[in-house]
Amino acid sequence: MATKVALVTGASAGLGAEFARQLSACGHRLVLAARRKDRLDALASELGNARSIEIDLGRPGAAVELVANIERAGETIDLLINNAGFGLTGRFAGQDPRRLREMIDVNCGALTELCRAVAAQMVERRSGSILNVASTAAFQPGPGMAVYFATKAYVLSFSEALHEELRGFGIKVSALCPGPTATEFGEVAGFGRPIPSFAVAEAAAVVRAGLRGLDRNAAVVIPGILNKLSSQGHRLLPRGLLRRIAGAIKF
Repeated sequence: MATKVALVTGASAGLGAEFARQLSACGHRLVLAARRKDRLDALASELGNARSIEIDLGRPGAAVELVANIERAGETIDLLINNAGFGLTGRFAGQDPRRLREMIDVNCGALTELCRAVAAQMVERRSGSILNVASTAAFQPGPGMAVYFATKAYVLSFSEALHEELRGFGIKVSALCPGPTATEFGEVAGFGRPIPSFAVAEAAAVVRAGLRGLDRNAAVVIPGILNKLSSQGHRLLPRGLLRRIAGAIKF
């Protein structure tokens, strides 16, 4: 029989590395996927029950290639953590179109392809779990990070639909929607100013909340009271006002 593994994408840093550590501590065998091989190899060595795959999920066909690598190794994906993704700040008209497309390909395209690849196998086995990392950005438009916010809205909507489609087959699907978290995300995205510390969560707490939510098959998991409140702005405020408030935030 194939060895059951948890696949964690974007595992070289931040939430991905923390997912790997917490899942390893729970006894999961892991496959870690990301672009930075040195970091992946160091993490796999630290955990002892993991192997690493260097891969750029923004490249066409990469998701299919990743799944094929796992199958060739005699492994089957019992848990998928779709964590790979990034954001960019700045006015849309001035951003690099190639980077924007890469963001869509990683945040949406690869995530969707990986879900499709594992869902068919999970339906056949009538078991498995998928956690897609979205964001509180999914709940409103984001002037200044327009494409990033839109990709996370896609992840949230897609994950909720998948949750309903697969629940009858014994498969758990959750969308994790963290707010600001102490990771490299802001540095990569180009944030020009620090976020107030009271609004920033620790990665370990976010991952714990995500895994607890997945365990109980919560369709949407929003860690932290402040994030829960902010994510409901679309219910309390007119959409036009919400757009202007979001646009006034300077990253």
